Amino acid sequence: MTLKPMPVNWVGLYTLSKREVSRFITVYSQTIVAPVVTTLLFYAVFNLAFGGSGRGMDGIDYMAFLAPGLIMMGMVQNAFANTSSSITIAKVQGTISDILMAPLSAGEMLAGYVIGGVVRGMIVGVVSIITLSLLMDLSIVNPFAIFGFALLGTVMLSLLGILGGLWAQKFDHIAAVTNFVITPLTFLSGTFYSIDHLPEFWQMLAHANPFFYMIDGFRSGFIGVSDSSLVSGFFILLCVNVVLWALTYLVLKSGYRIKS
Repeated sequence: MTLKPMPVNWVGLYTLSKREVSRFITVYSQTIVAPVVTTLLFYAVFNLAFGGSGRGMDGIDYMAFLAPGLIMMGMVQNAFANTSSSITIAKVQGTISDILMAPLSAGEMLAGYVIGGVVRGMIVGVVSIITLSLLMDLSIVNPFAIFGFALLGTVMLSLLGILGGLWAQKFDHIAAVTNFVITPLTFLSGTFYSIDHLPEFWQMLAHANPFFYMIDGFRSGFIGVSDSSLVSGFFILLCVNVVLWALTYLVLKSGYRIKS
């Protein structure tokens, strides 16, 4: 007996992906412009606080060290916001039934939501890079590392956003996840500093944080220096994404808080 592969509803997948992208493009001033402005404000505050360029981080200009972390932070936060808000809004407004009634499998729904989150995160990243390039010398050393870790990071946060959206019953729940999980993990991942400057115990905790690897790998694509092995970081993020994808698929397929 041979198992036949399930056919993919490409039209449905494309339609859902297009819907997710169109949803944030329509309000681009909130979903794209605002995150870029936030990144610029972080950059300006740190630049003013440290008296402009000249301050170093392990022999690298601090602003050149900081900028990639700020860009990645904006990317992943918006990838999370896109998927979590989409599902939460659909549940609160009762329109989630429209998605459930469509001829889409759990895997196709999952892929469609993730594509929307990744596209939003990537657009925020590209616009942030272009904007910061006008203010500083933002060199690119390894474009493959930049793209690879950006992709893994936005996929990871898109999956977390779907899980958060499925769990949340109101917008306050998503805000709690953002404030008490996503933001702390991002801030404690070496966005603003090198973890080599931390005590040994805190370095160990940082290496247990997958957010550290995506920011460290992404940053290395710009400055050519990393706090950990890029190969190890890549495979750690890949494994985390595989586990999250499987978990999210099972939760989505079970209909947790969307069918009951």
